Amino acid sequence: MPERTVVVGSAQGLHARPAQIFVREAARQPVPVLISAGGRDPVPAASILAVLALGAGPGARVTLSAEGEQADRVLDELAGLLARDLDAEEPDPA
Repeated sequence: MPERTVVVGSAQGLHARPAQIFVREAARQPVPVLISAGGRDPVPAASILAVLALGAGPGARVTLSAEGEQADRVLDELAGLLARDLDAEEPDPA
C-alpha cells in the first residue's frame, strides 16, 4: 500500500479550518485515503471528526496511505496540501 509521510505545515496544525480543507479534498478523491499521526491507528481521511481527533499540531508528522489505481497521484496531491500553511491562505468561497 503506497504511503506518504508529511509534516503538517499549518501554523496551528490540523485544527478546524485546515482539517476541513484537507477532509474536503480527501473526500473528492477516487480512492479511500487513511491518515495516521502520533502512533495512532489510521483513520479515514474523509472524516472530519476522525482527523480532528488525531490532534496533529503544527510540525506533526502524519502518514497518508491509499490503495487503488490512482493512489500515488492522490497521495502526492494530499501530501502537498498538508505541507502548506492552510491557515495563511484565503478561504475558498465554495
